[in-house]
Amino acid sequence: MEPIDPVYGTTVLLLIAAASVAVLLFLIIKVKLHAFVSLVLVSVLTALAVGFDLAEIPDVLMYGFADTLASVALLVAFGVMLGRLLEVTGGAQVLADTLIGRFGEKRAPLALGVASLIFGFPIFFDAGLVVFLPIILTVARRFGGSLLYYALPAAGAFAAMHAMVPPHPGPVAAAQQIGGDIGVTLLVGIPIAVVAWYVGVMVVSRVLGRRVYVDPAGVAFGEVRDEPLDLDANGEDGPRVGRTPPSFGTVIGLLLIPLVLISFDTVLATLAAAGVVSEDAAWANFLSLLGQTPIALLITVLVAIAILGRPNMSMGKVSTLLDASLGPICSIILITGAGGMFGGVLELSGIGSALSSSLSDLGISLILQAFVVSTLLRVAQGSATVALTTTAGLIAAPVEAAGLGDVQLTLLVIAIAAGATVLSHVNDSGFWLVSKFFGMDVSTTLKTWTVMETTLGVAAFLIAGALWVVV
Repeated sequence: MEPIDPVYGTTVLLLIAAASVAVLLFLIIKVKLHAFVSLVLVSVLTALAVGFDLAEIPDVLMYGFADTLASVALLVAFGVMLGRLLEVTGGAQVLADTLIGRFGEKRAPLALGVASLIFGFPIFFDAGLVVFLPIILTVARRFGGSLLYYALPAAGAFAAMHAMVPPHPGPVAAAQQIGGDIGVTLLVGIPIAVVAWYVGVMVVSRVLGRRVYVDPAGVAFGEVRDEPLDLDANGEDGPRVGRTPPSFGTVIGLLLIPLVLISFDTVLATLAAAGVVSEDAAWANFLSLLGQTPIALLITVLVAIAILGRPNMSMGKVSTLLDASLGPICSIILITGAGGMFGGVLELSGIGSALSSSLSDLGISLILQAFVVSTLLRVAQGSATVALTTTAGLIAAPVEAAGLGDVQLTLLVIAIAAGATVLSHVNDSGFWLVSKFFGMDVSTTLKTWTVMETTLGVAAFLIAGALWVVV
């Protein structure tokens, strides 16, 4: 669907968006109304307030809901299956023990963050997070303290790579729109993303972990154990036996499967955009299919069943285990979809286009303009992708007229990505994914995840701004 022609001016639309967010927070935090019900209700009220035709409102609601479910439901389902197999067979414990043995207990958060930076190079934020969650929980429950000590460095690493580094679609699309070079964006984006992650995430997570306690035991993602389990016919704990857990190499190999497969799609898409690979090549299309996130995770789950599940339990028990793992995530999927619904209503309301037109000539430097416009679009409608692509399109003409070099164009892409990262809140489906994965209520998520996303984005922008002055 396309955004409607705004019925009201930009100021009124922004006031409606602000009021919608305020009502949503009131319903969830004060009234204690379930988040899913609150999100759907506020989405309907917002659609009415901005002036959609009554007959169009059902389609408007389904636009964001269906789009979010399409991207989240399958990968969360397959991810939780893989995570449960790693937990029950002791694979998550083996990986955690090895990481801690090599980095040391005090550097456990750093170990998780570095691993997430590596795996986050080709893997999207939500896919990486769902695969790493059992490992994060295993480490957190072993050493104690707030879950945020361990979860935020990993989640922030995936967020940084996803927002700023090709071959992820956001920075690739932004670079293409303003005429930047993908290779230069990759070479410059990686060190900026890593430094911004350390300053804006790693350091900040230590402060947030001291101030806010989130109990790892309260996260209903499936139980994490110190040793493998046997399951009875109902998927419950049975008598334990002296089963040998998988080796570290086996666990790493499993985690590398989605990394390699997803790389096929993301790298090939980048090469096709650069004209290196033909979009019609049959072999490229086949590898791209294997690299689609749901397909890659499906293949990984099948391999995990073969090498982790079947040697240790019957196929019936494996099926019971996987079936039981899906129950706790139904609420996560629905709430995340409803968050996408709310963001979709705001996107289609015309807030983005109205805001863009009013900000088209701010009379400030290009890099600051890129960051400010992207930030305002991110806050107004929630979607980081929309903020990235809209901002890049908005500044494309003045960028072309300025005749900038490849490094400066890359710094503009980083500034746009930084603005699209900050202030993740209730109109962002990713906000709800993190909230439910980490077992946090809305207030706690705002005080932790929103703060960390903001410090990450600001750190990236400051680095890009400093380099802009130099080059």
